[in-house]
Amino acid sequence: MSMKRTNVYADPEDLALIKDASRRRGIPEAEIIREGIHLAAMANRVWDEPLDWPTFEGDGEPVTKDEIRGVVARRTDL
Repeated sequence: MSMKRTNVYADPEDLALIKDASRRRGIPEAEIIREGIHLAAMANRVWDEPLDWPTFEGDGEPVTKDEIRGVVARRTDL
């Protein structure tokens, strides 16, 4: 993976936490910062298409494990 260098300003307390985590985990501080940047980027990503979440029909009443297994078994036989 190619990377691009950038400069950021960080709170000294945050940097101290990163330094401590780096020492405990035995990895470079830069790796922790890269992980944080990636998590922030993914948390703020806007998707082009809406997510296709499955929907379930029912009356809102709880169902048993056997009922769920039955529905799943029927769907996998398609």
